Amino acid sequence: MYANVVARVRHTPARLEDLIRGLSAERLTHRDGNKWSIQEQAGHLLDLEELGMNRLDDFEAGRAALTAADMSNEKTHAANHNANSLDNILRAFRRERMAFVARLDSYNEEFIARTALHPRLKQKIRVIDLIFFIAEHDDHHLARIAELKRQLA
Repeated sequence: MYANVVARVRHTPARLEDLIRGLSAERLTHRDGNKWSIQEQAGHLLDLEELGMNRLDDFEAGRAALTAADMSNEKTHAANHNANSLDNILRAFRRERMAFVARLDSYNEEFIARTALHPRLKQKIRVIDLIFFIAEHDDHHLARIAELKRQLA
């Protein structure tokens, strides 16, 4: 299963690019009230790459607990992704995600079975569980982008 979940996170940048290719800046940055735009959804995926890397650091260091996520998403709210260029966001996301996947590709079976406490779930998870969690989070935001794209068509 490890190869399957790694493939999911490996291909998120391409799936994201395919999903939003050709959309106008107006559609990309349109907000419905306080809800994130398509471009902000993409920026949020980029913003969370640091957390994923930090959590791999936690596993590598043998820490008992993983780095906590900022559930307020302050980084995304403060980033003003709509003022950035989509190309910058996509390029940075692809670069960061490929660095993350390169680390995943280097792990052996013993390492991917390591456990640490997930701070919000209050239970131990394995490296493979973390990757599955990230893949599910990616899919959630890709689905939200697809929904926004349909609404703005």
